[in-house]
Amino acid sequence: MSTEYQRALGRRIAQERKRRGLSQVELARLINRSVAWVSQVERGVRKVDRMSVLEKVAESLEIPLSELAAEAPVFVAATEEVPGTAGLRLILSRAHSLQAMFHHVPVPPVEEIRPQVDQAWHLTHESRYIELADLLRGLVPTLESAVRSAAADRQPELFELLATTYQACSAALAKLGEPDAAWIAADRAIIAAERAGDPLLMAAGTFRLGFVFLGAHRFDQAEETARTAAEALWFMAEENKPEAMSLWGGLTLQRAIAASRLNQADTAYQHLAKARDIAATLGEGRNDYNTEFGPANVALHEVAVAVEVGDAGHALRVGTTVDTSMLSSERRARLNIDLARAHAQRRQIDEATAVLLEAEAITPEQIRNHRIVNQLVSALLAMRHPPSAELRGLAERVGA
Repeated sequence: MSTEYQRALGRRIAQERKRRGLSQVELARLINRSVAWVSQVERGVRKVDRMSVLEKVAESLEIPLSELAAEAPVFVAATEEVPGTAGLRLILSRAHSLQAMFHHVPVPPVEEIRPQVDQAWHLTHESRYIELADLLRGLVPTLESAVRSAAADRQPELFELLATTYQACSAALAKLGEPDAAWIAADRAIIAAERAGDPLLMAAGTFRLGFVFLGAHRFDQAEETARTAAEALWFMAEENKPEAMSLWGGLTLQRAIAASRLNQADTAYQHLAKARDIAATLGEGRNDYNTEFGPANVALHEVAVAVEVGDAGHALRVGTTVDTSMLSSERRARLNIDLARAHAQRRQIDEATAVLLEAEAITPEQIRNHRIVNQLVSALLAMRHPPSAELRGLAERVGA
């Protein structure tokens, strides 16, 4: 939604609310949202990005949906494709497994392949998608051939590497806003993990699938996927097996995010509390299966949940005290994005700009190619006339 439409929609909702003699508190109750959410929408600092929500607002205001949609249509902004995206899609489109079944090849030593798999995850965390596509273009067919050419006793370890590689590919595609391709990669990761005979690795693939559903706004599917996987893992987590605890905690954090985006604040905070308890038992973050689960990541998710439900003050209180030194640059930058969103909800333009610039210094590629950052910077530009030099420069770099 463009900023102008966003502000126009907010004005129209405020006008119709007053016409009906409703307070913001009363409207919030009718649409099952927080008062802060209603206030932010009416001020044009928060978008309504789901038609179902707009329908509920129109119903509560007793006006046709067309009147709100005509004033401020809900749409996804078209953006230029991030370099590397097409390359990752094409890797999944090639018949690597069929080729491998017809043409057996020498199997390279695992110690030669594993560093490449580790590098794939490093490039994913750094949002270096062109380099990732270049690496996977050779790594995926090598692994697909190796698992079919190797002796039976070597296959489990090779399937484990293949599953981990497909997980990295899925994570990158999910961040790039390619849910269909990311789903395919996650599904292949789960199948390879099953061939490896590793149920925890299967759970890690399911964890990646949860991110696909969150990114695609399929929150009911994200909840169902994370819930059933967490339930399957619980007996191992109860036995204090660290890898299972990390995966259970990561899945529970996904459930918190899904609940917050469905405006189920109480449920979201309940999931956070459970994740916080198991993180305290686990201790410092271990990064099992690239979950980065631990107390710091729980705090990051608490910030994200608070922003989603419109509690900017809580987000800022938590976010400014968390120690992120043990987290990847990707996660540290994501915290700054959520803090910037919280500042924007309070119309603190300079503060929001400052934390976005900090995030850009951490991971330039992620910030400059992130859809949420583009939308956020556009909103900041609309709030400040004229924009500061720092904001104007950032807007140019992110294409806002």
